[in-house]
Amino acid sequence: MIWMRVFLTVILTLAVPGTALAKTYKTTYPNACSEVWVAVKDTLSNTENYNVVSSDDVQMTATYQPKHSVHVTITGAALQRRNHVTLVTKGTGCEMQVVSNYSGFEHNDREDFKTRVDEALAKPRSEIFSQPAKTPAAGW
Repeated sequence: MIWMRVFLTVILTLAVPGTALAKTYKTTYPNACSEVWVAVKDTLSNTENYNVVSSDDVQMTATYQPKHSVHVTITGAALQRRNHVTLVTKGTGCEMQVVSNYSGFEHNDREDFKTRVDEALAKPRSEIFSQPAKTPAAGW
């Protein structure tokens, strides 16, 4: 009887939708949202790291899947879900809201994404626009 309870608990735990396990992480930038959006799009355009499911330039929001070559744990594979990014104007600055799952101890999707956006923001705009066109992902 105890084994049946344990089995059912494990099954129900794995059946919980990914959005119930996702958290919203917020980062505020002094830049205007239009500038941050350019950095977000530059980050998501790297098809080695992301698969873009949908993107809306007017709402400044995107849904994407991080690409991972290997998952060391079952939870890493099970929590591989779609992430969402939305930009919200805060005064003269911009708040980036990322809804993300932590994919396991081997991946930290939210921090990886934020770091890549920060790196894109640090690039001169002319460098972003002068890069060769990257293969557009779905929804772009």
